[in-house]
Amino acid sequence: MPVLKNRAVLRWLVPVTAGVVVVGGGALVGTFAAGADPALPPRTAAQLLDDLRTSRLDGLSGTVVQRADLGLPPLAELAGAAGGNELTSLLTGTHTLRVWYAGPQRQRLALLDTLGERDVLRDGRDLWTWSSRTNTASHRTLPADGAERPSAPATPADAADRALAAIDPSTAVTVGRSSTVAGRSVYELVLTPRDKDSLVHQVRIALDAKEHVPLRFELLADGVQEPAVEVAFTQVDFRTPDADQFRFNPPPGVRVTEDRGDGHGPAGMHRPGGDLGKTGPGGNAPEVRTVGTGWTTVLVAKLDAAGNTPGGTAPAGAAGADMLGKVLGGLPKVSGDWGSGRLLTGKLFSVLLTDDGRVLAGLVRPERLYAAAKV
Repeated sequence: MPVLKNRAVLRWLVPVTAGVVVVGGGALVGTFAAGADPALPPRTAAQLLDDLRTSRLDGLSGTVVQRADLGLPPLAELAGAAGGNELTSLLTGTHTLRVWYAGPQRQRLALLDTLGERDVLRDGRDLWTWSSRTNTASHRTLPADGAERPSAPATPADAADRALAAIDPSTAVTVGRSSTVAGRSVYELVLTPRDKDSLVHQVRIALDAKEHVPLRFELLADGVQEPAVEVAFTQVDFRTPDADQFRFNPPPGVRVTEDRGDGHGPAGMHRPGGDLGKTGPGGNAPEVRTVGTGWTTVLVAKLDAAGNTPGGTAPAGAAGADMLGKVLGGLPKVSGDWGSGRLLTGKLFSVLLTDDGRVLAGLVRPERLYAAAKV
């Protein structure tokens, strides 16, 4: 199966938070360690893109490290606590994950942290999530067509898939330096937005020189030398893992809940796919539209009467609402011919929360949000 299709399947591995993602972190992100530049045969950008599109991936396992520093206070974790989503912590700081892949029907991801381990496993149509901290598990039977996809990238391949989808006349594609990632020689594709209103300076994708699979993904903000977001393998093995790796064996005393199919499992964990983008009867997400194209696309969402955000739900209880309200209330006030509201800015994106109940977000300077708010 072509690797681009495999990457779509790999997204089943990802714990999801949807909509406007606020990522924070206090520590500076450094570049993952790499060896001396290897001597590789020259390849053009077009050849590397063709290598990526035509490559095949039958299986792999490895360790992935995610790091983020967007120059913001750690709001994501606080917002996750207020909303009751224990997996939001994946979006902030530094995280280590173990991944296994054995084709479209078998994937597994294990998020390792100081508080324990959280696993997502797919074995055929069975999807399991498990938390060692609470010793709880959720099971869900996936649709036969496999159409649902979660939205947050967990591996360099997931992130690269999103970036490659943005390649159009607004993007310059070049070849960077060859290097070594996870002990393997890699080529580097560099995507540079042409629109100066984008806060993205470059996207760098390191491709395995032999397997043509992305091993590292770096997102650099304008005017900053170090990556604001980095996802990279620190160890990778392209042998197909054994089937036992994808079977969920409940540990003693585990509490198992069957997902009822309405978008949420136990403990407030949002299931992959959820009701993102569904509006009206049977959907719990507000209408989301876009303004602009390419790297300067702005997402515009109208909150519902309950204050639901895109793909999510209102804060869990009065305490959660109060905590989140204090955070949002501390943002700078802004106004103009578009109206008034509060502005959140970081190295890579801007978010505008208007007083009339809209959320506008993009990888753009605030001026683009103000312009979109008038449309």
